[in-house]
Amino acid sequence: MAFTTREGHTRTALAEINITPLVDVVLVLLVIFMLTAPVLQSGIDVSVPKTRTVKEVTEQRAVVTIDRQQRVFLGEAPVNLAELPGKLRSPDPAHQVIYLRADEKVPFGAFASVMDAVKQAGITNISIVTQPLGQK
Repeated sequence: MAFTTREGHTRTALAEINITPLVDVVLVLLVIFMLTAPVLQSGIDVSVPKTRTVKEVTEQRAVVTIDRQQRVFLGEAPVNLAELPGKLRSPDPAHQVIYLRADEKVPFGAFASVMDAVKQAGITNISIVTQPLGQK
């Protein structure tokens, strides 16, 4: 695009986009997402029991959670206890590992019912998630 000045000189318009402010905004958004992502991954609020011996979890596995109101979750999704064995079925249940998180206030009967539902799916390798005594 060209235009003429008062003196009769022909000039062209500046047609380049200055991307410096765009890069600044993108970097600020990146920092914001990096800071808030760990907070969003907190999941279901469960106060797991504290024990002296705790094995560090290093692998991603399926997690079954029982919260304080005795609701059952598979990962982050709520699930009916009767549907749990069907959702846990896999081609090789003997080698599948399930992590079971239960709030320390959950009665043993509810805990046993969930353990039974997991075993109905053919899974025998069940790890119970606990927390070390010194941590909150």
